[in-house]
Amino acid sequence: MSRLAPPAPQTATGPSARPPWGTLLALAGLVLAAHTLVLRISPRPPGAELAPPSPRSAAFVTRRIELPPAAEAPVPPVAKPVKKPVLKKKMAPAQAEPAQEATEMIANSSPEPAAAGGLTPPVQGEGTATPDTPGAGSAAPAPSPASAASAPTAPPAGPNPTPVTAMALPESAQLAYRMTGSAKGLTYHANGELDWRNNGHSYEARMTVSALLLGSRSLASTGQISAEGLAPTRFSDKSRSEVAAHFEPDKGQISFSANTPSVPWVKGTQDRASVFIQLGGMLAGQPAAFPVGTTLVMYTVGPRDADSWTFRVEAEETLSLPFGELATVKLVRQPRREFDQTVEIWFAPSLGYLPVRSKITQHNGDFVDQQLSDVHKR
Repeated sequence: MSRLAPPAPQTATGPSARPPWGTLLALAGLVLAAHTLVLRISPRPPGAELAPPSPRSAAFVTRRIELPPAAEAPVPPVAKPVKKPVLKKKMAPAQAEPAQEATEMIANSSPEPAAAGGLTPPVQGEGTATPDTPGAGSAAPAPSPASAASAPTAPPAGPNPTPVTAMALPESAQLAYRMTGSAKGLTYHANGELDWRNNGHSYEARMTVSALLLGSRSLASTGQISAEGLAPTRFSDKSRSEVAAHFEPDKGQISFSANTPSVPWVKGTQDRASVFIQLGGMLAGQPAAFPVGTTLVMYTVGPRDADSWTFRVEAEETLSLPFGELATVKLVRQPRREFDQTVEIWFAPSLGYLPVRSKITQHNGDFVDQQLSDVHKR
């Protein structure tokens, strides 16, 4: 049988015995005092290194940043304009230009004068400004004020045609020509025709030049007939297109369809188709009045301008033409400027002083020569 342990001795007299309140209060005060002392002595509370950081939110602070003023780009100084010396434009000499092709000599539609003389429409005439004359692409140098003041002022030279003292115009006829030309060393042939109609009070003169594969070109003049010969009212030059000059004696001017400036109208003015009929009529009207060496001046109008043409009477000459042998009177229009054409024209007294041959020679040696081959009376 097991042995039972004796019961533990009791320290109180009964089960409800408890420690006194004074002892408990003294013990609690002692504990608080110990804790307070530890907190004051310790630099950080125990376990602070393990404590998470405070969840305190950082304050959001805005700040205005002032940008420094942008540096302005330096303005470059305005340079004063420097006057450059005006250099006179140097024009290429006319001989440096290529010679006209055969088609240009016959049926040129470029804005060049229609006929400078003779019956064949050439490319450039006396009425055209050349590189050596003002108005041909370079301006003439202006005179200084001092020289302009001291230089004598002369009135501009106007047209002064030779007055007509007698006139005998030929009857209506149709003339055919054979034409030979040379351009750039190339020889070519063409046909020409002069259709002259004299109605007593009015007239029409039409010169047409044509060549196979080269085209055609015609000069035409219409107007009235008076005691002093021909008085043109219209002149035209037609190839691919037509340009014309209109004679307006009531206004004292001649206007152009090409919108070039008008020129003055004067008594005795002719055009590039009528001028040769007018010359022949003057020679026929009074042959003795025009001995060798005499000069005749004709104010001659083209499709875009006008100029005075001067002809000199040469010695009589007998020609051997496709038409046959004819006694003729020769007139020559000498070039006045370096690059003008030389024009020679022969009139036959036996045919009423109609033109039977004309030759135009360019300054570079190119030429056009047309000779009478047939005549038909109308």
